[in-house]
Amino acid sequence: MESGANNSSRHAVLKDSSWFSQFRNGCNPWMARYAYGLMFLASYMIAWAVRDYGRGASKQIEKLKGCASGDCWGADGTLRVSMGCFAFYIVMFLSTIGTKKLNKCQDSWHSGWWSVKIALFIVLMIITFLVPSAFVKIYGEVAHFGAGVFLLIQLISVISFIRWLNDFFQSEKYAERCHIHAMLIATTSYVLCIMGIILMYIWYAPETSCLLNIFFITWTLVLLHLMTSVSLHPKVNAGFLTPGLMGLYVVFICWCAIRSEPGGQSCNKKAEASSKTDWLTIISFVVAVLAMVIATFSTGIDSQCFQFRKENTQAEDDIPYGYGFFHFVFATGAMYFSMLLIGWNTHHTIKSMDVGGTNCVEVATNG
Repeated sequence: MESGANNSSRHAVLKDSSWFSQFRNGCNPWMARYAYGLMFLASYMIAWAVRDYGRGASKQIEKLKGCASGDCWGADGTLRVSMGCFAFYIVMFLSTIGTKKLNKCQDSWHSGWWSVKIALFIVLMIITFLVPSAFVKIYGEVAHFGAGVFLLIQLISVISFIRWLNDFFQSEKYAERCHIHAMLIATTSYVLCIMGIILMYIWYAPETSCLLNIFFITWTLVLLHLMTSVSLHPKVNAGFLTPGLMGLYVVFICWCAIRSEPGGQSCNKKAEASSKTDWLTIISFVVAVLAMVIATFSTGIDSQCFQFRKENTQAEDDIPYGYGFFHFVFATGAMYFSMLLIGWNTHHTIKSMDVGGTNCVEVATNG
């Protein structure tokens, strides 16, 4: 009876209270996602600022114990910010893993106590600038693996979302109404895929000696053809929407990987342009920020994709999503954005968003 009363009062607060009251009282785990997403975005922006503008503050940073050598800007500073963000979400992961029911201490900790968690977040960020550089280098090596885990989670989540969208358009309720919309999205995706592949051949494979670029671009085209063939097979009959959207994702990842090729090489005609702050660089930066936050945010609540046993029924007092998995994905996302900002190389810093050549290899392998 007491549990039922607690659930009733909780639902009343969720229904009647303002969003600020829900946030303050820590009674809405769905709204908590936005707060964690904002904290993650703040970490990303701080890491970017440290990488590009940390040199001006290097004299003050040198006074810190862990920064005696004056290397707490650039790649080292980016890794330190990433390590602070990672430490925060690992603490949240360890303190919320195994949570099953609402109105428990772990549920309250996940959805509330924001003043304490913000203070913890700031303290961990400061501490990472006090640790010796040797620990930062070790973290940088581990971050390569963590970033790869995030890429795998992101890939599975993207496939799950595309499959859900395709099932939604093909459902009996919306099939007739959304038929034109599905065809329009699929057609647009295929057009963008073909245009992207053609432009990659022009920009990044101008000579026959560019064998690696030609291989990745050609393999992307082959993947698009294979996905379309499998999707249209009578036993699958998934239509054009699924391979079109998945192909668009693969082309985007491959373009980001090839675009990160160092300047001064004959196989990258856009290298000189990409080194300048033009509209394409700005758009790429904005897209990278949005993609990182949205991908981490969405995959964090998509734990059903990674369960071997699907639970068809859910009790009223069950948590709406896995808190532990949610924070784990944010922790690996912190490692991933550090690799983006330093170009997957812990020994130097780049000045543009870099998804890294390993992405294209991974997509080609898992596609």
